[in-house]
Amino acid sequence: MAPAPKTKEQTLTWLRTISGELSTATLKRLEDTLPWYGDMPPGRRSAVGLVAQAGITSFISWYDDPRSTPWIAADVFGAAPRELLRSVSLQQTLQLIRVTVEVVEERVKDGSETLREAILLYSREIAFGAADVYARAAEARGLWDARLEALVVDSILSGEYDDELPSRIAALGWHGHGEVCVLVGTTPKMLDVDQLRRAARHMTADVLIGVQGNRLVLVIGRAHPATPETDETSHSPSSLSFMEIAMQLEPSFGPGHLVLGHEVPNLVDASKSAKAALAGFAVARSWRNAPRPVQADDLLPERALAGDPLARATLIHRIYRPLQAHSTELLTTLWCYLDNGRSLEATARELFVHPNTVRYRLKRVSDVIGYDATGAREALILQSALIIGSISDHDGSTRRR
Repeated sequence: MAPAPKTKEQTLTWLRTISGELSTATLKRLEDTLPWYGDMPPGRRSAVGLVAQAGITSFISWYDDPRSTPWIAADVFGAAPRELLRSVSLQQTLQLIRVTVEVVEERVKDGSETLREAILLYSREIAFGAADVYARAAEARGLWDARLEALVVDSILSGEYDDELPSRIAALGWHGHGEVCVLVGTTPKMLDVDQLRRAARHMTADVLIGVQGNRLVLVIGRAHPATPETDETSHSPSSLSFMEIAMQLEPSFGPGHLVLGHEVPNLVDASKSAKAALAGFAVARSWRNAPRPVQADDLLPERALAGDPLARATLIHRIYRPLQAHSTELLTTLWCYLDNGRSLEATARELFVHPNTVRYRLKRVSDVIGYDATGAREALILQSALIIGSISDHDGSTRRR
């Protein structure tokens, strides 16, 4: 093998002469040392080889005049086919750079010190160039994901779905299974989306995040489906209720009210939970001692007064109709109890029964609908249900006539 020339002009001529030899040796080394290269389809393997050859040619041009083309290393990867960037990881790219540099170093090891230093400097430049290309690709993908996520959340909030929604959700990498809830609060001054996702993953939950001005919306789903065998006393992340998840995510929201919609079976039905949460968020300030977070269903009276048809229907079908269907006696007793300021004695006198009978009937009311009329807040919910239910009955009878 002839020794490498010593002058820069001679070195450039020599490098151009052996560039084909270097490219061939590089491709052979890639085949022998990198399993992922040999496993690639022919088209992508050819593209990787072209990048390696472009790197060698670029080095020769850079060595000729480094000042005139200081970023030519980045151009090597900037010209790579887009599908190559998607199929070759940054780690694999750095392995490609290392193999190429090793082949060139071995071939020119007898060259001048200046040439060896140039190879080291160029390898550093091209490594930074590769990292820059991948960073820009990741940033572009992040921006695209953010826009796609905003589009999905907007679709959920509006309830306007199309056939592409499932594919959009899949493209976001949604890992939720089964039930879904929507959480609505205020946007903090400094929203750390990554920290929010980490907190959700720690609770084996997945989230879709939407920012609408000063309103922050989270669509929450469990990353693992809940199983009936889960111990109710367990505090493992996979057994947390949606309210417990919301309480742990609460610090990520800004000041103000935080409202959690009801559970729905799947992500496609999330608009129902979103509508309840948004309606609750709009009226939460009217409950002076509202907890944070608060269930949207705990704000049913306020939502109904604000004209929310979902709240009115919920009050009727969850409270009024079950009592009406079960016993008019229970319905009448509840009416009297609430009209008499929740006084057992006054209710008993009006109904001509013993106070213990009133107490027993109220216990039956609680068994039927799950609300305790003796509590101040639940009494408000029950009275609202009775008023709205009776209005509904009157409207129905009017329409029938």
